[in-house]
Amino acid sequence: MLDLLRWLHVIGATVLLGTGAGIAFFLLMAHRTNDAKVVAHTAGVVVIADFVFTATAVVAQPVTGFALAHLVGWPVLSGWVGLSLVLYVVTGLCWLPVVAIQLRMRDLARQAACDGAPLPAAYHALFRRWFVLGIPAFAAVLAILWLMVAKPSLALH
Repeated sequence: MLDLLRWLHVIGATVLLGTGAGIAFFLLMAHRTNDAKVVAHTAGVVVIADFVFTATAVVAQPVTGFALAHLVGWPVLSGWVGLSLVLYVVTGLCWLPVVAIQLRMRDLARQAACDGAPLPAAYHALFRRWFVLGIPAFAAVLAILWLMVAKPSLALH
């Protein structure tokens, strides 16, 4: 049971990192084209990927993490596990607005593409927010992965 939980937890972490990096890369590359049709299509796929892959992993991670901590006997609210949880909350606080931003960016790009118009200023403002929110979220995920692997002693004596 422990090995299965550990494997599921690692798969979830891999999906979070990989999907996050992939979504960021593809949406950034689409944005750089400044082509409403390309952005609309890419943002549409990104939204689907976020709901299918990222959301599933977001739910699985705490479930498998709490189960692992319980089975192994790690305290959940202290040490590296506690810090991981804090960083997980930081990631979530960045990711939730990003999902809403992606939906709005997609809709604005679709409308511009239908109208044969350039991407509107509102789209560009949302893109900047999306980009800025991605930095702490991605850094927090990397830090969580490091904590999972290194399991540093963070006890305050």
